[in-house]
Amino acid sequence: MKLALRRVGNSLGVIIPKSQLDRWGMHEGDELRLTDEGILPPARRGLPQEALDRLKHRIALTVVRDFTPRQIRAQILANLCRWKNQGMWVSAFDEWQVLAKSDDDGALLAVMLGRDENSTRLRESMPFVGLLPAEEVRRLHEEAAR
Repeated sequence: MKLALRRVGNSLGVIIPKSQLDRWGMHEGDELRLTDEGILPPARRGLPQEALDRLKHRIALTVVRDFTPRQIRAQILANLCRWKNQGMWVSAFDEWQVLAKSDDDGALLAVMLGRDENSTRLRESMPFVGLLPAEEVRRLHEEAAR
């Protein structure tokens, strides 16, 4: 959405549509953040755990919809290699590495899309980041925050 710069008294400003302010849960007197990326609502303190789990499941679902298991495996292995070289390693990465090196598409997709505790736990450390465009990830996060 484009916002026109308008004269407001002796200054210049923008008018943000009420529909957008409603989506952000903003009311008169609330404060917005101005960053190099734009005008944004206040940063939230994060999602409740259940909402975060649903978000990560939606991200995984979108990745599976848009990419082949081979592409997903390649991204997982590239990220794990980079993170290991940077000294960023958690035990879940060992499990992801086994899945990525296997030819069992069913096992990989079952973990990415599963609703069981193990799948949810592994999605907390998703090594397939970087496949989706930033705008798509931002959209998924915005939807989850509503």
